[in-house]
Amino acid sequence: MKYKATITGLGECALDFLDECCNFIIIFNEDAPPELADISVLHTKSEVREDPKKGDTVRICGVEYTIADAGWEALNTLKELGHCTLSFKGLDTVERPGIIELIGEPIKAEQLLVGGTIEIE
Repeated sequence: MKYKATITGLGECALDFLDECCNFIIIFNEDAPPELADISVLHTKSEVREDPKKGDTVRICGVEYTIADAGWEALNTLKELGHCTLSFKGLDTVERPGIIELIGEPIKAEQLLVGGTIEIE
C-alpha cells in the first residue's frame, strides 16, 4: 500500500466540483486552513510510502480507479499536505501539475462518506 487515509469530513462546497463540467474532488489533510477545508474532502494525515504513478490503483470509499497520469506537483503536495485534485475526466494526461487523473466511472456524491478510505496501491 502506497497510501491510505480515512475521510474525516466533507467541506461545505467539497462536492460542488462533481458535476459534468469539473468532475473532480480536492483532498486535504484534516488540518487544512478553513478557506481550503470548505472545498475539500478532508482526511487523516498519512504517509506516502511511494509515489503514485500511471497504472496504480486508487480506491475511494471502495470505488476503484486506475491512475492515467500524476502531475509532479500533486506528488509533492500529497506528501506535504495530503493535498491534490483527483480528476475523474479519464484524460490520458493531467491538465495541471496538481492533478492525479483517474480512469473509471466518476464517483458520486453519495459514495463519498466520512469513515471511508482513500487508498493507493
